[in-house]
Amino acid sequence: MSDLLTQLRSGIGIVGPAQQAPDPVNIPMIRHWCEAMGEGNPNYLDEESAEHGPHGEIVAPPAMLNAWTMPGVRIKHEEMGNPPLPKNLSAESEGEDAESYSQTLSLLDAAGYIGVVATNSEHVYHRYLRLGERIEGRQKLVDVSEEKQTALGIGHFVTTETEYQTTEGDPVGSMFFRILKFKPYTGRDTGQGRGDTGPDSGSGRGDNAGGAAAPNAPPPQLQRPKPSMNPDTQFFWEGAANKELRIQQCNNCLRLQHPPGVRCPACGSMDLGWIVASGKGTLYSHCQVHYPPLPAFKQPPIVGLVELEEGTRLVSNITDCSYGQVKVGMDLQVWFHKDPQGFSLPLFRPARRPRREQTLLLEEVKVGDEMPLCPIPLTPTAIVATAIATRDYQDVHHDRDLAHEKGSKDIFMNILSSSGLASRYVNDWAGPDAMFKNLKIRLGAPNHPYDCMTMSGKVTAIENHADDGSSADVTVEFAGINSLGPHITGSAVLSVPAAPRR
Repeated sequence: MSDLLTQLRSGIGIVGPAQQAPDPVNIPMIRHWCEAMGEGNPNYLDEESAEHGPHGEIVAPPAMLNAWTMPGVRIKHEEMGNPPLPKNLSAESEGEDAESYSQTLSLLDAAGYIGVVATNSEHVYHRYLRLGERIEGRQKLVDVSEEKQTALGIGHFVTTETEYQTTEGDPVGSMFFRILKFKPYTGRDTGQGRGDTGPDSGSGRGDNAGGAAAPNAPPPQLQRPKPSMNPDTQFFWEGAANKELRIQQCNNCLRLQHPPGVRCPACGSMDLGWIVASGKGTLYSHCQVHYPPLPAFKQPPIVGLVELEEGTRLVSNITDCSYGQVKVGMDLQVWFHKDPQGFSLPLFRPARRPRREQTLLLEEVKVGDEMPLCPIPLTPTAIVATAIATRDYQDVHHDRDLAHEKGSKDIFMNILSSSGLASRYVNDWAGPDAMFKNLKIRLGAPNHPYDCMTMSGKVTAIENHADDGSSADVTVEFAGINSLGPHITGSAVLSVPAAPRR
């Protein structure tokens, strides 16, 4: 064992002193979280609705568990020209035990392992947190792995466990957490953004998984052919540039037609205008083009005939799902691909199903049930906003230059946000009164800006029925996949009622 590894492991088993949340559970922080995650469960913000829910009052989203004790902005107060804060308001840890984990990270930084990504998070919930409660966490360093070669780079996996309780000593939950500290630009992948960074995996993942461009990366992808534009179709392409799906309409008989023509095929009128379609539709038919290969497209592309809710149909690519997930009749939503050559194309992806307002009952759930597809567009704003809502100010989630310096091609989503989005997805499917007992996730390919992650899942078990038959535990497994591969895989156990609670 190397001297460094001996030092890194010297703190294993040490439980640090309680790290208290800077604030009690409060509405503003819950609202910030819900807005950033798109979480609409009324038990979290609607006092009247929450009074009739399973908790009888407003509660915090369970996936916020570790957000309450996050240290916040890691800028020393005095560096901004201010006098030092009182010790009880400082984010700095105190005491030797509290420093066992931070000392481990400092040793890794000093040895050149300055890159960091989270890889695993497992929450166990004893109960939901109520307004006004203040929690504290006691963190234990569980393990530091031997040096591993991963696709991101050479590094060590650092694992901790944290027990959470209120300041009155009431246990509320626990968290198992693992990160990878790595040396940037020491990865071993081909740049395809696939693979696994798990501590026991031998496979690699490329620069798109958080690493820098590999020397043997493939050449840039060829560009799409530019669409043919003329005076009769100009309105359509101008609309696409403004994120509007414009469909030609006869001003005489009001018939819609696509592709655009020079006259109405129904009444013969040449007085033609257009409407802005909602962008909602269903899949009428589809195919997958294997030959001839089109190098400008992700292979093999899915081509669909989309029936718009206005009644007309158009041909487009179906994106952000696999061919096996494509089904005739599925709901679709338009999105606009901005091509580097300066034009925009209307494409379609699975539509996000509205949040379930009435909670699923046990009789409505069976093993094997599939959860609906849910696309989550990954904008820079979404990545930064969710990181801030979780009080995670790690620079790789906000600062592109520092993300590059630490081995990533861009900023990327933090694991607390991934947990929050997974929780929202499961909660939207199950309904507001289904209660989480745990949430376990493992990260893979990163969520970078200008991509889309599509969530899917299924029911894998129904067990632990309550003695009075009032509820049972339902286990779901889920995955969130972006253009690089699986970003998140995991599971959750929820208590689902046998009868309506409201």
